[in-house]
Amino acid sequence: MATNAVKSKKSTPSSDKASARIWFYSLLLTLQYGAQPMISKRFIRREVIVTSSVLTCEIAKVICALFIMTKDGTLKKVYNEWTLVGALTASGLPAAIYTLQNSLLQISYKNLDSLTFSMLNQTKIFFTAFFTYFIMRQKQSIQQIGALFLLIIAAVLLSIGEGSSKGTSSADAEQILFYGIIPVLVASVLSGLASSLCQWASQVKKHSSYLMTVEMSFVASLCLLLSTSKSPDGEAIRQHGFFYGWTPLTLIPVIFNALGGILVGLVTSHAGGVRKGFVIVSALLVTAMMQFIFEGKPPSLYCLVALPIVVCSISIYQKYPYQVKKKEL
Repeated sequence: MATNAVKSKKSTPSSDKASARIWFYSLLLTLQYGAQPMISKRFIRREVIVTSSVLTCEIAKVICALFIMTKDGTLKKVYNEWTLVGALTASGLPAAIYTLQNSLLQISYKNLDSLTFSMLNQTKIFFTAFFTYFIMRQKQSIQQIGALFLLIIAAVLLSIGEGSSKGTSSADAEQILFYGIIPVLVASVLSGLASSLCQWASQVKKHSSYLMTVEMSFVASLCLLLSTSKSPDGEAIRQHGFFYGWTPLTLIPVIFNALGGILVGLVTSHAGGVRKGFVIVSALLVTAMMQFIFEGKPPSLYCLVALPIVVCSISIYQKYPYQVKKKEL
């Protein structure tokens, strides 16, 4: 008994330290997730070629992941166990999907206000649940299904609000719809599919999250480079140069986004999906606050109605997970 008491006392400082680390990662991710749309919109000029910013972000992710693995001593072990077949199986398809998703998000950043973008981007939770059920057979509780329907309602409200409140010309409405709302919704679908595939790789293949970051960023970079042979962005790069439209401040959102990708893995691995859900909800509030403070632009009526719906739906989804009923013997 005395020995157990001593062990419990000794474990308290380490558990407190782990808890503090989790809160620290969660706070950083909340700030990053909430501020990313506004930072990208402010520091990435419209002339910047989307492919150049996405490719630079992927390179930054690789550097960050390799640095972390070197620091924690896992790089050598991962290198010795790495195989090409395992890398392509676990990371190839998700990487290609995420590449297209990131390009769509970059387009949407420039055509939606920060709060609307963040709220529409939350629909990826619905699509993640959808694809997770078919790929992993992970069921949802009744409360979670209701929360997902609330999320759809909020997305519809935001779509109506964006289509009716931005200017009076039909050209502006079409620009917002086809270059703002639709890209972020398609990106959410792709995010759900890629997240489910990554979950399969981590749970079934037991792949390291840092290793997946390196592999996926490498594959994504190859896909981007190949796409430049025929894409409009590739033609723009050949005509104007890779860093056309860049300023030194453009590196801020690029690096910020790369660090956010690392933080997502840290929060998920240390705290799980429940804490990540709270981070997402808090990030919405951060976005709303920053948009009002720095842009002086209060949310529209549709946003005000949709915001509590989004917050409630995500909170309910995280609070009431599906529980397998134990059979009575």
